Amino acid sequence: MGHPTGLFVLFSTELWERFSFYSMRAFLVLYMTKALLVTKQAGNEIYGGYLAFVYAAPFVGGMLADRLLGQRRSIMIGGLLMALAQFALGTHALLLQDAGGVQSDGLSAMFFLALGLMAAGNGFFKPNISSIVGSLYSRGDGRRDSAFTIFYMGINIGALAAGFSGEAAEKQGWHWGFFIAGVGMILGLIIFKLGSGRLQGQGHPPRPGALGERGMLGLPNFLTLALGVILLIPVMAFLIAHPTYTQYLAIIVAAPVLAYLFWEAFRSEAEERDRMIVLIILCCFSILFWAFFELAGSAVNLFTDEHVDRRIPWYGEISASFLTASTNPLFIVILAAPFAWLWVWLNKRRMEPSSPLKFALGLLQLGAGFFVLYFGALSAGTTGKCNIAYLVLGFLLHTMGELCLSPVGLSTMSKLAPVQMASTVMGVWFLASALGNVLGGYVGGKVEDYGYDTVFFGIAVVTCISAVLLVAVSGPLKRMMHGVK
Repeated sequence: MGHPTGLFVLFSTELWERFSFYSMRAFLVLYMTKALLVTKQAGNEIYGGYLAFVYAAPFVGGMLADRLLGQRRSIMIGGLLMALAQFALGTHALLLQDAGGVQSDGLSAMFFLALGLMAAGNGFFKPNISSIVGSLYSRGDGRRDSAFTIFYMGINIGALAAGFSGEAAEKQGWHWGFFIAGVGMILGLIIFKLGSGRLQGQGHPPRPGALGERGMLGLPNFLTLALGVILLIPVMAFLIAHPTYTQYLAIIVAAPVLAYLFWEAFRSEAEERDRMIVLIILCCFSILFWAFFELAGSAVNLFTDEHVDRRIPWYGEISASFLTASTNPLFIVILAAPFAWLWVWLNKRRMEPSSPLKFALGLLQLGAGFFVLYFGALSAGTTGKCNIAYLVLGFLLHTMGELCLSPVGLSTMSKLAPVQMASTVMGVWFLASALGNVLGGYVGGKVEDYGYDTVFFGIAVVTCISAVLLVAVSGPLKRMMHGVK
């Protein structure tokens, strides 16, 4: 396909890692509301807090890779931590079953520690595999957007398959979903290890002996790192268990991170400064996108479970986990190649929209999808069920919006970032998702008070207004990118 073979090593590794991640995401809120018996509001907020740390941790993981570990070693560490987390959650589900569904303090701690472990592992893994994809291409290489879209297809093949483990979790036992997810992560690590020779020498530590050097308090760097991870996991677990604290923390963290990015921007040369400012603005709009897009695993998942007619004549009833996990990635798999081709076709004719305009299109289609879900909620009422077509059309619009924003966002971050900040900027991109998930958890939790129709309508209006605003400023932003598309 005209791409380095290393792209397909990373494609396959990410496929299995995303299978693992989305398997759990498919039924996590349902597991909490049905097995752990938490309220819909608490389930949404815990889910949002958990995803916040999943996406915030790459900010730190990216910096550690840039300065100490290198991307390859970070990916292996992260994958092992995530596999361990999945097996811990599977064990939790079995122990809960043996306890007759009554969760003791010890089981509660085990559940939240596993979520903290998952977030820590994702922090090491996620920004660094994306950074290696970008490093396979020069900054001006026209194949870069196409490469990230192909890579994104790998993510969604894994997510599509995750629906089947979600179905197994709901119908055969929750523990099966977690254990299958853990096995998927191990398979991804095996592929990465065996294929690492195809990565064109990318992803090694900045200095070969960096881990053994002495750093803080005179301790070897590897020991400081290990102690930091061991201390961080229970802190994240506590905050996930208390999502209100996470919401306050998000506000506290956002300001200094924003200040740091502007500091980096204004100490750079003029072109790098302008590109960094564009990067910051696009990340702010992405916060809103991910806040509402990620409700697929929480509020939309609960809506599907309660108010969507999921009966198929020749099969019976499809689980909510399967529908909310697999519908979006199925559309991605179908549409990713046409979108990749479309951007290349438009680029050759000098008609390709700028990255800010693509972001605006993504937000507009996300809002349209929530308008469809709003009408589905109206059709269902408070006790009935709506036709599955509302859900499918809503996911189709969300998917088209995602294809305009997410793979393009990854590519744009890698092109706008200064070379010495490549993984750090990828971490910022995921940090924006983290802040969005805190907001999304709070908004999704309001379905308990106001109903699905009111919440979906409000989301649709806010998202569409934001899209119009971004269209209005897309021209100046394009000029500040100084030729980067």
